[in-house]
Amino acid sequence: MHSHMVCKNTQIGANVKNSVILKSFSSGISVIMDDSIPFEELLEDVAAKFKEAGGFFKDASVAISLEGRVLNEQEERKILDAITQNSRLNVLCLMGKDEEKNIKFLGIQNNLTFQKDENCGQFYRGTLKDGQSIETEHSIVILGDVCEGCSVYSTKDIVVLGSLLGEAYAGAAGNNNHFVVALEMNPKKLRIGDLKYTPQRSSKWGLKAKTVPKIAYSYNGKVLVEPITKDLLENFTL
Repeated sequence: MHSHMVCKNTQIGANVKNSVILKSFSSGISVIMDDSIPFEELLEDVAAKFKEAGGFFKDASVAISLEGRVLNEQEERKILDAITQNSRLNVLCLMGKDEEKNIKFLGIQNNLTFQKDENCGQFYRGTLKDGQSIETEHSIVILGDVCEGCSVYSTKDIVVLGSLLGEAYAGAAGNNNHFVVALEMNPKKLRIGDLKYTPQRSSKWGLKAKTVPKIAYSYNGKVLVEPITKDLLENFTL
């Protein structure tokens, strides 16, 4: 995947209403929104802003940061829909400022799409515990933890916005071209397609490593688990 990235610290499309201001950073776009206008009006302004800036962005692969007003999950999805429907952007992930977790991964590339089609990603709000399991034919985002003894099976991709301590099986139909993302990646078992990953359990005497978001994906017949960095996202292909 050859990423066309936007320039740093550029303000884009200053002619349209100031209810939506776009600013680019090294690998993404900050969408700064007015919190005093009705949401539906804001949605129209977001669509207009990205339509106007389409020639500037072209096919850029970006992270999107939504700032300036508090949004619920449905509103976030509507705004991402407006962005993708009015531009040719590849949205790598949605970034959010959070006291506990400084980044929310709601999708990488087009594997988690917010369009209402056969590839539509599913959301599960809550922590899996007490042996709970989820099986789905869609990509899935878990808005919570997957505790030890619990499992998630998806024929596509798995994103855990919390700790993955149980089992995760992506590409469960046998497709190795899928991935698992977690804010804390410490699974009991992890599998992608027909490839198994053997977690490296840290010594109980050792210091606990700093928790960083990680991605598990297949490469050359093996499952790799790596910290998610800007460079990795820019060069990530499946």
